[in-house]
Amino acid sequence: MSNQPNKLNQRTSRPQTIAGVMGGVLKIFGIRASDSDLVARWAEIMGSEIANKANIIAIKKTKNNKFNVVIRPTNPALALQLSYMSEEIKNKINKYFGRDAIEKISIRK
Repeated sequence: MSNQPNKLNQRTSRPQTIAGVMGGVLKIFGIRASDSDLVARWAEIMGSEIANKANIIAIKKTKNNKFNVVIRPTNPALALQLSYMSEEIKNKINKYFGRDAIEKISIRK
């Protein structure tokens, strides 16, 4: 046995929902569950540069099993900058899911 702490045995001080626990378990095994996983791990996936500038407000599934992601800038003045970064945002999400999952990034003020 190694001296590293076992992630499965970590306890929290507060009760958790089943969805929250399952998201953590799936993360341990490296499985990306769904679009709700994207929302829960937005800051982790995007990094501080993008996560501080935009919040995810909606995810819509298309007929071809891809997602349209709608983001809102934290400051309306950042909308133009985020539009220039939309390809980078799309690539980070696709890398996280391990497939071409995003069809379109929309920015709403």
